[in-house]
Amino acid sequence: MTQQQIERINELAKKKKTVGLTPDEEAEQLRLRREYIDSFKASLRAQLDNTVIVEPDGTRHKLPKKGN
Repeated sequence: MTQQQIERINELAKKKKTVGLTPDEEAEQLRLRREYIDSFKASLRAQLDNTVIVEPDGTRHKLPKKGN
């Protein structure tokens, strides 16, 4: 997700509150929001995949995977 896309999401949100959105703009807003959420989830998953637990004895192991 680029900064321009985030700015466009915010721009559409402000416009929706003031004058409303056209059907095309509403579709664009939904698409951009979905891309943002998917990007956020992917980033969080990558961070968790690289997280390890360090036990008091110094041993390290990855976080166990859980269901979606």
